[in-house]
Amino acid sequence: MYDCIIIGAGAAGLFSALSASETGKRVLILEKNNIPGKKIRITGKGRCNITNSCSFDELIENIPGNGKFLYSSLSRFSNYDIIDTFNRLGLETVVERGNRVFPASNKSIDVVNVLVKELERRNVEIRYNSCVCKIVYENEYVKSVYVNDQFIETKNLIIATGGLSYPGTGSTGDGYRFAIEAGHTIVPTKPSLVPLVSSDQWIKELQGLSLKNIRLSLINKDGCFYSDFGEMLFTHNGISGPLVLTGSRHYISQQYKEIIASIDLKPALDEEKLDTRLLRDFEKYSRKQLKNAFNDLLPAKMIPVFVNRLDIDDNKTVNQITSYERKQILTLLKDFRINIISHGKMAEAVVTSGGVCTKEINPKTMESKIKKGLFFAGEVIDVDGYTGGFNLTVAFSTGYLAGKSLN
Repeated sequence: MYDCIIIGAGAAGLFSALSASETGKRVLILEKNNIPGKKIRITGKGRCNITNSCSFDELIENIPGNGKFLYSSLSRFSNYDIIDTFNRLGLETVVERGNRVFPASNKSIDVVNVLVKELERRNVEIRYNSCVCKIVYENEYVKSVYVNDQFIETKNLIIATGGLSYPGTGSTGDGYRFAIEAGHTIVPTKPSLVPLVSSDQWIKELQGLSLKNIRLSLINKDGCFYSDFGEMLFTHNGISGPLVLTGSRHYISQQYKEIIASIDLKPALDEEKLDTRLLRDFEKYSRKQLKNAFNDLLPAKMIPVFVNRLDIDDNKTVNQITSYERKQILTLLKDFRINIISHGKMAEAVVTSGGVCTKEINPKTMESKIKKGLFFAGEVIDVDGYTGGFNLTVAFSTGYLAGKSLN
């Protein structure tokens, strides 16, 4: 008999166990993988963006998927509480651009290790290779779970199984099945924070190229519906990176699938100042061919593609370029367009949008309004945020609240 069983040893599950065990409760984590925190290990390119040190209001603003549902959990256990907890457990943290918080070691495995070490100190049991088949209820109360051919009794159960993104980490939608069997509604799931796919053939030539300090705008037939400044990446069939992933959240929720992604390659310069800069470069490279005149303005890998998109003979020398042709160059520098036709698949998404309906969960406890002793935490709930540490903040905060609210 356990006071609490937690399904999933990810971010939400580990923090649920941390808070549940603070009062000496007997806690068991059941994890289908053979290691804990499999998704934590790959987040932030292996560095793990733990949270974001922004204000409370900014935190809510950056969680467009039902952020208001999190008022109670984030008030009870905020982004700053997350930082303090990790620091107290011995993990030093650093704040980087955009208020992103990372472990000072730059190793995501350290995030997993400090949590598991603390849980071991508190005698929290983690069973690996344990795939839960069924949850048993009696008189609308949680009674037991059936796993590895045995029933294990518990008074409380926290479902922290994740969503559908990164299925290789074990996020295969088990939590949705458990929720449906308990009588819950699942808001249709779709990928969020996902690369965008282009129909432009030249995109392959830029694969692997990262652009920093640019402005990306997404434009549909009604106008611009997303614009931000930062970093992006070209892929084999489209675009990705922080700006694109955040923009994809807006793209997926709007009605048009064929849109334009416009890149301002020099957002710090208005057209007049950029023209002055261009004239200065043209004077420097006046006797060179046009294709050899952009070394100071563009990454080397981008120059051939950029020049090919101009309606100018690239064999022309720079001193032969007309003012009309220079205007073309200016326009392309400020509005480098990419045709977008779709988004990546769920397996490529950072996080899942949709999940267990928030109207059926008590926001002050994370307990089900349908079954007593049943709790939800993390991505399995219909809550999702932008990149920048916001989704892990949701996982840690809801996990902590669920663990603190046990019967």
